[in-house]
Amino acid sequence: MRDLSAGPRVLLKRLRELMAEPLEPQERLDQIVRQIAQNMVAEVCSVYVLRSDGVLELYATEGLNPDAVHLAQLKMGQGLVGTIAASARPLNLSDAQSHPAFTYLPETGEEVYHSFLGVPILRTGRALGVLVVQNKASRTYREEEVEALETTAMVIAEMVATGELKKLTRPGLELDLSRPVSIDGASFGEGIGLGYVVLHEPRIVVTNLLNEDSEHELGRLAEALGSLRISIDDMLSRREVSMEGEHREVLETYRMFAHDRGWVRKLEEAIRNGLTAEAAVERVQSEMKARMIRLTDPYLRERMHDFDDLANRLLRQLTGYGAKLSASNFPNDAIVVARAMGAAELLDYPRENVRGLVLEDGAVTSHVVIVARAMGIPVVGQAAGAVALAENDDPIIIDGDAARVHLRPVPDLQRSYEEKVRFRARRQAQYRALRAVEPITRDGKAINLQMNAGLLVDLPHLNESGAAGIGLFRTELQFMIASTMPKADEQEAFYRNVLKQAAGRPVTFRTLDIGGDKVVPYFRAATEENPALGWRAIRLSLDRPGLLRTQLRAMLRATAGADLRLMLPMVTEVAEIREVRGLLQKEIQRQSKLGEQLPKKLQFGAMLEVPALMWQLDELMAEVDFVSVGSNDLFQFCMAVDRGNARVSDRFDTLGRPFLRILRDIVRAGARNETSVTLCGEMASKPISAMALIGLGFRSVSMSPTAIGPVKSMLLALDAGKLEAALAPQLDDARPSVSIRQFLADFAAENGVPL
Repeated sequence: MRDLSAGPRVLLKRLRELMAEPLEPQERLDQIVRQIAQNMVAEVCSVYVLRSDGVLELYATEGLNPDAVHLAQLKMGQGLVGTIAASARPLNLSDAQSHPAFTYLPETGEEVYHSFLGVPILRTGRALGVLVVQNKASRTYREEEVEALETTAMVIAEMVATGELKKLTRPGLELDLSRPVSIDGASFGEGIGLGYVVLHEPRIVVTNLLNEDSEHELGRLAEALGSLRISIDDMLSRREVSMEGEHREVLETYRMFAHDRGWVRKLEEAIRNGLTAEAAVERVQSEMKARMIRLTDPYLRERMHDFDDLANRLLRQLTGYGAKLSASNFPNDAIVVARAMGAAELLDYPRENVRGLVLEDGAVTSHVVIVARAMGIPVVGQAAGAVALAENDDPIIIDGDAARVHLRPVPDLQRSYEEKVRFRARRQAQYRALRAVEPITRDGKAINLQMNAGLLVDLPHLNESGAAGIGLFRTELQFMIASTMPKADEQEAFYRNVLKQAAGRPVTFRTLDIGGDKVVPYFRAATEENPALGWRAIRLSLDRPGLLRTQLRAMLRATAGADLRLMLPMVTEVAEIREVRGLLQKEIQRQSKLGEQLPKKLQFGAMLEVPALMWQLDELMAEVDFVSVGSNDLFQFCMAVDRGNARVSDRFDTLGRPFLRILRDIVRAGARNETSVTLCGEMASKPISAMALIGLGFRSVSMSPTAIGPVKSMLLALDAGKLEAALAPQLDDARPSVSIRQFLADFAAENGVPL
């Protein structure tokens, strides 16, 4: 073959002209393979396109039998072409027929060709097809020839991505880019959402692929890299970035990659081969993604993700693109798809239009998930590959109940989910009809149904759900979504707004529960081996009394002339309550001296989440006005099970006898001390477990607002006295024949109680 130093530029110039000509897709593709063959002095050039059924179909060829076009097929992984598509890596062979993966297709007439060079047609790391050149003479293609073919493959990838080749697809078949995909993840928030994809960081579509002045493009790249490096250095120098910790490590990695000569050299080579600066970044990024998808080592995958994020930043530098969808073009039914995102970023979207959230990363306790659940939208996390597989405006279904995401669903699946949504809507309408109905059991027991909240976005649910009040207001969420520590006057205004929107209904404020897995960006905490059992909640507040006193002062001022109900999280010893009461008394005295109005009534409570309090129950009840059982943490600590760990969290049942006996002891202690006891947590949100709580003697529960309707429907049909009488011997049975869960299900079925 001749020297190709000018070859790629000549070829790309001709391809640019071909792309601009008004040609039919098949004619354009035929001319592209002809031009590639002529430029590379190849006797064969062929394009295989991946269909949604996993078959690579010959779409165009120069040199092979033209009758084989749209007839010759290879499955993914079959033959040399299938191997390239499956691995997303090039193959350069001097004797193709001796390769173990070689598959002979008699209809093509390729048996006379020995040398073979095939490259994947990549977009965002996904193989959309394969581009091949072949020659009769046995030879290994040079590195610059491989580079030229990979660059050319980008042009064909754009034809596939824009849908131009759909016209050539036979009826009943789809190209891989538009195939339906189902992704299994983890359920972070229940519910079902149907809508259209909104990529949190919209993929920058590079339309200007081919350059006219390589030196100009190299200058643009150098300038963008310089700006990128400066921005990373600037982030590292900010005071809010601590001198150590995970956040800084990520930025240090970014800085290292931004100065990586190997990466920069690849970008420069792609530009010299005729690509624009942004097309060069996209091409190198796509190759990295293709490798990343096949990595199993989590550390290496994370490093490749860092490269991917850095490439996106560089693309935004080059294109000046940074804007998200505006409210005017934001879809009415949006499912936000992101690798990861902050809680505040989710709140930036038009809330009334967001129907769900899909995350590649994250945990059920991450800040954005807490906010999403407060918004009442389904969330699926750990959805590997969702960002790369999705395109903006793709139809999508998120099933938070089954922890699945369906991209571009087939019509039958779409109809099935539409019926599910209609069924859920009918049930919700039935629950809404119960809003004004008093929650009284069939035998006349009044049950206080309250809701959990933590953000202003939660408060409209008070009216919608018919809750009697807010049994748990998580004040830490205001801190978690803020970029800096909320000042005393900001906290006061926030609490005042909460009370205003509650419109006279009781609100129980829990003091700060930060630390552990609830990390705030501006508060440095030491790394702990077991943060759930470490420096968090009341422990942290007592060690930082200024922080606690500021919050207490804001609460006292916000509730001036009204009722203040506050409670302390993660109390371990009654002495901690007395210590906080002392700080509260100092703030009350300070308010009085300043002549400021005080709350009309103050009720002081504690959360029972730590098992140690089980041996201080009577002291606890005597010390406080009310107790709130935090069932999530209490169960976790009692059973030594991390509720965020799927391997162990489903091994133990909250309706198991040991835990129910603990809850019964708490209720009995409250009764003998005449101290009100509420339970707030996931346990109250399911009709069957809420039924168990009523059977234990609980008369006040707090739950997610969406759970109030189903729980109220259950209790209206329940004879609480009959259940209590039947449940007590079941709990005391030393050799039970049936689980409590099964007993409750049988009781409900026999007595017409809806679960």
